[in-house]
Amino acid sequence: MKLQKADQRGQYAVDPEQLLVQLNPQQRQAVICTEGPLLVLAGAGSGKTRVLTYRIAYLIAKGVAPQHILALTFTNKAAGEMRERVEQLLSATIRLPWIGTFHSIFARLLRQQAEKLGYTSAFTIYDEQDSRSVIREILEHLRISPKEYSPERIAALISRAKNAMISWQEFTRKVRNPVEEVAAQVYQLYEQRLRQNNAMDFDDLLLNMIHLLEHFPDVLQHYQQQFRYILVDEYQDTNAAQFRVLSLLAQSHRNLCVVGDDAQSIYGWRGADITNILEFQKHFPDATVIRLEQNYRSTQTILDAANAVIQHNRHQLKKKLWTEHQQGEPITVLEAYDERDEAEKIIGFIEDEVRKGRQYQEIAVLYRINALSQVLEESFRRRGIPYQIVSGLSFYRRKEVKDTLAYLRLLVNPQDQSSLLRIINEPNRGIGRKTLEVVRQIAAQRRQPLFTVLAEGATIDALGSRAKRAIANFVDMVQFYQQQLQRVALPEVARRYIEATGLLAYYQNKGGEEAYEREQNIQRVLDHIAEYAQQHPEATLEEYLQEMALVESLDEADMEADRVNMLTLHAAKGLEFPVVCIVAMEKSIFPLPRSYQEPKELEEERRLFYVGITRAKQKLYLSYARYRFQRGQRLPTLPSPFLQEIPEHLVQFQSDRQTATTRRFGSERKSSPPPDRSPYRTGMKVKHPVFGVGTILGKRYAGDREILVVSFRRQGIKSLVPEYARLEILRK
Repeated sequence: MKLQKADQRGQYAVDPEQLLVQLNPQQRQAVICTEGPLLVLAGAGSGKTRVLTYRIAYLIAKGVAPQHILALTFTNKAAGEMRERVEQLLSATIRLPWIGTFHSIFARLLRQQAEKLGYTSAFTIYDEQDSRSVIREILEHLRISPKEYSPERIAALISRAKNAMISWQEFTRKVRNPVEEVAAQVYQLYEQRLRQNNAMDFDDLLLNMIHLLEHFPDVLQHYQQQFRYILVDEYQDTNAAQFRVLSLLAQSHRNLCVVGDDAQSIYGWRGADITNILEFQKHFPDATVIRLEQNYRSTQTILDAANAVIQHNRHQLKKKLWTEHQQGEPITVLEAYDERDEAEKIIGFIEDEVRKGRQYQEIAVLYRINALSQVLEESFRRRGIPYQIVSGLSFYRRKEVKDTLAYLRLLVNPQDQSSLLRIINEPNRGIGRKTLEVVRQIAAQRRQPLFTVLAEGATIDALGSRAKRAIANFVDMVQFYQQQLQRVALPEVARRYIEATGLLAYYQNKGGEEAYEREQNIQRVLDHIAEYAQQHPEATLEEYLQEMALVESLDEADMEADRVNMLTLHAAKGLEFPVVCIVAMEKSIFPLPRSYQEPKELEEERRLFYVGITRAKQKLYLSYARYRFQRGQRLPTLPSPFLQEIPEHLVQFQSDRQTATTRRFGSERKSSPPPDRSPYRTGMKVKHPVFGVGTILGKRYAGDREILVVSFRRQGIKSLVPEYARLEILRK
């Protein structure tokens, strides 16, 4: 449709009442309730974006000038779609100057008023990388090791403080541990540096907006008069600073419309404050609340499951999703033996769906953490299932995975200069660019490999004592573990080596969701090596890396457009698929283990499961494994407690075990052990192909599976499933 420009009088050909015809009663009420504070609780798939765009179009069609409407989103994509849909509804090309993200809109306003805050209008906006670079410089200035206190972790603490509107002075008064003490010192100097550089970071765009509105009444009054109608998308994701700005701007006209769903608040770890939406009526006692509960996406079975799960959260705004769609198929809950069996069974489901006429692109596989994609990707490749990683990278292309493999390549081939340069200062160990440049020049002059020159670092006069010491420590570490390769089992030497590099500790010390994901990805590489060694007892590290190189080259290959979508549950928010599989629904994975200690975190994990469930339009699969490789061992697992929250009549349970204990997936599987026909006895000496000689300390059962507890001379105590461990009995 070709759009016409609006005429000079600001009149539009569309009758405001005609806009309402295609809306359901609740959506219509949300659009026409234009005066006063309004909370639109928009359940999953209930037409949230439709309400926002129709509301803007309705206001303009009723005569409100576009420059008096402020619509705030979290992404440029959402803002662009909003503009486009409003123009389509009004059949006119309209200038909508104040539809945009929080950061983009506030940056424009701050440039208009910059001098009042002591900036010039040309101030620089530092992105995340710029901020971390400045923080790294400050740590060096303070002579604080970035290995011990990572710039990323310090940056996250400062950002969280700013989002909560905590100044460096207040932060300093409330420090509780050494990390926060360092962050407090950096925070003060960081603020000084930003001022000196006429710069703001992303968080400052919010904080300085608050400062401007609170300290300059004339500016506040000006913008209150300009923005007579304020609309906010994804309100459940706002933080304390964003709420403060909105409260100030809406004080005069009070026409604040917020649209969101508390049940989809899953970004608390980024600073989102769910109380903003939960307590909206407390902040605005005269607010109208409209619930959008009619879902246009999913079957009633899927919605009933989502409703049942979210009811277990104490802190929520009650609503119940319903649909005019059919009841739909039951939810399939699958019990697999282990992660590889799980992947094969998921492939079986996918192939069944394709045989029914589905396209691969209609199917999504969701997981809680990125590390879970590795086994799935491997199985998909082997079985020729086309796939794509959505909003992320394939497992083998993730930075921390490539770093880990580069370290291992260096161990077997010190002349691999590409791998050496990638990891020599990752994490930071004091071998900077200047030092490397000196060494590279010498290597070029001598026509020697870089590692050979590094091994002679003590003789290089151009290097300072600190650089020589750092190089010597690095070379000694690599050479030590090269020798260990000949003496110690492959999985063990790989784990010890990667621990010695500091890579695991680096991410463990950073803290936060992203660092946890990265650490788990490294752990997955190490677990994969242990699995590989079990399957190939005589395998060398060279052979393992050769296989991984082939996998990586396949990863780069082009695939046809019709592909299964693989993504994390967080990345799935806002998307929908006819068929959804959520994998690894296990107690030790989803919810994350740390959430059991904190009720707020457990409720956020449950909201994340709710988001996953409501991505499915027609069919939902949930799977878990009875055993999973973790920390170098195949360990028994238990189903996620979230599975127990789904009513049994909505579920079709599938398992290879045909016993009464498997009928209900919520069971802890406390069946009696089978008659003991096992050849293994307590006190028996056994030999493992990887761990060596050990003594059986005892045994236990998980369902019908025997698990041996074995003490090994070098590797300590391990729990092993005999049918996988390939134990040799040495002495009965």
